[in-house]
Amino acid sequence: MYYVQEIASDIFWVGGTDKRLERFENMFPLPQGVAFNSHLILDEKTALMDTVDAAISAQFLENIEHVLNGRSLDYLVVGHMEPDHCANIEELLRRYPDLKIVGNKKTFQFLEQFYTFSKPDNYLIVKEGDELPLGRRTLRFFMAPFVHWPEVMFSYEVTEKILFSADAFGCFGSLSGNIFADQTDFEGVYLDESRRYYSNIVGKYGPQVQTVLKKLAKLEIEMIVPLHGPIWRENLPYIIDKYQHWSTYQPEKKGVVLVYASMYGNTENVMNLIAGKLAAKGVQDIRMYDVSKTHPSYIIADAWKFSHLVFGSPTYNLGLYHGMQALLHEMASLNLQNRKVALVGNYTWANAAVRDMTEIIESMKKIEFIGEPFEIQSALKAEQLPELDQLVEAIYASLNADSAELVAEGAGTSTKLI
Repeated sequence: MYYVQEIASDIFWVGGTDKRLERFENMFPLPQGVAFNSHLILDEKTALMDTVDAAISAQFLENIEHVLNGRSLDYLVVGHMEPDHCANIEELLRRYPDLKIVGNKKTFQFLEQFYTFSKPDNYLIVKEGDELPLGRRTLRFFMAPFVHWPEVMFSYEVTEKILFSADAFGCFGSLSGNIFADQTDFEGVYLDESRRYYSNIVGKYGPQVQTVLKKLAKLEIEMIVPLHGPIWRENLPYIIDKYQHWSTYQPEKKGVVLVYASMYGNTENVMNLIAGKLAAKGVQDIRMYDVSKTHPSYIIADAWKFSHLVFGSPTYNLGLYHGMQALLHEMASLNLQNRKVALVGNYTWANAAVRDMTEIIESMKKIEFIGEPFEIQSALKAEQLPELDQLVEAIYASLNADSAELVAEGAGTSTKLI
């Protein structure tokens, strides 16, 4: 049975939600599933804004048929050519053979790479600033390359001032009836998943996000409609401020994320001591993760959130423990930067963990190492506690200095509605 919602006059949400999907891109855990948003505009001409994943095609096609109510579909605007948003293009062409597919040059290159059909007579190629009149409504297109694919483009509906933002401003997590952010407990339900989505999916492309934010700053925007997650129609500066922090790699708040690998508990013991000593000093925001137990996407999300990171790992096969090596390489690949870092190493006969962690982390930008790396040989000894206390004191002092910097930054910054 069809299920649609009207988000503005004659603009309908015709997407769907998949609570059963286990992994996004077969990689990122989805404990609460994911939403696939698509919208249908009714005017003198009809326009569909993207399609959805193949998993919910039946629901999606029924939604479209219901909203069209016997009308034909004139345009399909493809903001993003990733298969979770374009899986239904071929079926739509079968149902509506005169359908015009709207995209940029790169859109159609990708379309013909993914699919076996070629319908150049149905292609409508648009460029930066081009407009598509639908009747009383007009769509204006803005290219957003590498947010997070090279073909991405945003569509701005001029009358209602609605920004269809492709994957930008999206998040993991399914929708449960309420499709607007202001209808939900966003901070309690969606904020962490929005950060995890941004840092792991878009995080590498902070400079490109900044370019798009500046480009859109001249627009008056009343609603932001992403392809995943809730729609923003109130308090837009809130989510824009998050994107400002995330895309400039500025931590949202001071705090310590302790990440460790531990084969027999000895490295974990050191990390527990560091956490306990910091807590005794009054540090409140402390997170701890075992790389063998926690999916890296959650660790990366908290690395985006907090100011200080402590990594601890044993040497393994004359190198770095595999889980830690993979996590640090992923962080470097995602362009994480501007963090304060402390290191803990463990070895029995060959000392490589600190060396290898340092090498990967030094490849990142604007990283400040705190104190001297703390190393144990197999297990912590009592005589090493004063040295460990020195590292804890260095982290604590850095946190206090960082807190003053964040306060000063907040006092001199205002959030502007794009």
